[in-house]
Amino acid sequence: MAFITLRRAFCHTSGFWIPGAVEIHPANHVVRKAVKDRLRVWFCSLQPELSRVRFHHAYCKNFHSENGNDLHPVGEPWVSQAQEWSQPEQSLRNEDEEMVFRRLSSSASFEEVLSFVSTLDPLPVALAAAALLRICEIGTRDGKQRLPTGVLENPVFQALCLRCERDPSHLTSAGLVTALQSLLLLPPVDPQSRLMLSLMAECQRRLRRGGLEVHHLCVLGESLARLQGASCETLKLVLSHLQSENLETFAPEDIVSIYRILQACPEEVDKHQTFLNTVNNFSPSIVPYLSPKSISDVLSALVALDQTHARPLLIKLGKYVVRYIPRFTNEELRKVLEAFVYFGHSDKFFTEALEQHVAALCLALDPAIAVSVMEYCSRKRILSKPIFNVVAEIFVCQSEKFSPTQISELIEPFGKLNYLPPNAPALFRKVESVLLARLRHFPPKTLLRLLHSCALIERHPVNFMPKIFSPLFLQRLQGKESYLDRLSLAQLTQLFLTSVLECPFYKGPRLLPKYQVKSFFTPCCSLETPMDLHLYRSVVIGLIDLLGSRLYFASKVLTPYYYTIDVEIKLDEDGFVLPFTVDEDIHKRVALCVDGPQRFCLDSKHLLGKEAIKQRHLRLLGYQVVQVPYHELELLKSRLELVEYLQRKLFSQSSTVHW
Repeated sequence: MAFITLRRAFCHTSGFWIPGAVEIHPANHVVRKAVKDRLRVWFCSLQPELSRVRFHHAYCKNFHSENGNDLHPVGEPWVSQAQEWSQPEQSLRNEDEEMVFRRLSSSASFEEVLSFVSTLDPLPVALAAAALLRICEIGTRDGKQRLPTGVLENPVFQALCLRCERDPSHLTSAGLVTALQSLLLLPPVDPQSRLMLSLMAECQRRLRRGGLEVHHLCVLGESLARLQGASCETLKLVLSHLQSENLETFAPEDIVSIYRILQACPEEVDKHQTFLNTVNNFSPSIVPYLSPKSISDVLSALVALDQTHARPLLIKLGKYVVRYIPRFTNEELRKVLEAFVYFGHSDKFFTEALEQHVAALCLALDPAIAVSVMEYCSRKRILSKPIFNVVAEIFVCQSEKFSPTQISELIEPFGKLNYLPPNAPALFRKVESVLLARLRHFPPKTLLRLLHSCALIERHPVNFMPKIFSPLFLQRLQGKESYLDRLSLAQLTQLFLTSVLECPFYKGPRLLPKYQVKSFFTPCCSLETPMDLHLYRSVVIGLIDLLGSRLYFASKVLTPYYYTIDVEIKLDEDGFVLPFTVDEDIHKRVALCVDGPQRFCLDSKHLLGKEAIKQRHLRLLGYQVVQVPYHELELLKSRLELVEYLQRKLFSQSSTVHW
């Protein structure tokens, strides 16, 4: 064996506000939520033939054009289109309007929407926009990248588009932005299509004369950000209008829209940082009213905009995240975990809720989320045994669901946090079998990180060492670069040292000297954790009092074996302490490890994997390793207690202290 032991429904969230109509939901911000939450990017340019179709007498009939411009149904009296649309539109009664919206929201297929729309006479332009949105929502729900050809060519659908295109001035503001956003639901969108240009022109006209409310500005801003990006002049005008408004008048979801707009153009954030600071300061007050999706969106935006100074908002969001963990979708939870890692945020209540969530799902946990959870634990040094045990079981039972990169990201935290789950034999047998079957699919650096992580917890990849020490693998590892990166060289060197010290039976190829580093301790990508300077100074004071002089110990000593020792003390054959300048008659070397909190898992006494392997190797190299952990030093109340503590640690095997 190679590893040896030494709210989804539209009717619930959607609503379209029309002046004078009965509102479907009592709270404005809930009514407005649908227009923002559901929309993405959409479809191909409308065909030129689109202009040849319109509604007449509640159903679609065949039309033809005698001169290319005059449209009228065959066999029907011709009525001027301009004259027809310039007349006041007959409105449905409020109760009928509400019924229509409910019917649209409950429609589950393209055919159902199109069939229902064809029965409406007249069809208000706002309802046309709502029907267009519902069709695009159904397309998004089915996971398609664009609407089916049958829908795009359907005369009812084309008539809906034409209804919105020919007279957008009759649209309410809500209907206008709804129609615009519906075009963005399914890619690819053609910015030059006549419908898009018509809606955009109307939006610009209303924007210039100040005819859009805050909510409509937010919806329009999101559409423009997705469609044209930060360079869009109209978007800049939208942001200018939003900055002039009082945030107290914004609905909670409108605040979330501002974050999404700015997230879409991070290169412009410096220009709007003052406005963003105001939003950050105001946002904690609306966090209790945000949905799980909105909380996830805000956290994602804070990451994209690098708002590391928005700590009050982050803390408030963190409190509510704990409540919503079971309600997050996989993608939303991934964004939350990514944000917490980015901002260095950790919360024991969040960890406990995450443990419960993972345990509840168990084998049903999505592989991508399992990887994200493990990455969060790894980056925050959180040794959560319930999470690690469940993830280990998932991998043993469902390893085929994980990609090579995901496998590495799943196993690396076990090595980093120095933890073997109860099913460790089965886990590493599975890792070995997967590597044997899919080795060529693993990117070189991914494979190296995986094998190095196994070595940290004494699961030595003996069968794979010939592979990673071979010139061919090293060439692949280097790729197109002119040299190997420092971290890869350090990992290779530590694996080589492991093969020498912990696997003496290994007789395969060795790592060439030119690929070996001189020290595992480097300013970046180090395999050793720097000393805690505060603890180090305390230990130095105690050692001077104990040994009588600074001459009798050395600090930060680089050994011939690549490790750096925090404090080294030399002893002769009789147990006398020698000056650190002496290089002869040395019988024993004492390696004093001053272990601060960063060398342990978070809030625990469990050493990290890289510190455990260092102490293990130093012992095999003949050093007497003496560990001085921070949690023991913190209990000492006086300098005398410190000296007595160091004496017990250093000379516990001697009845007499010599120096």
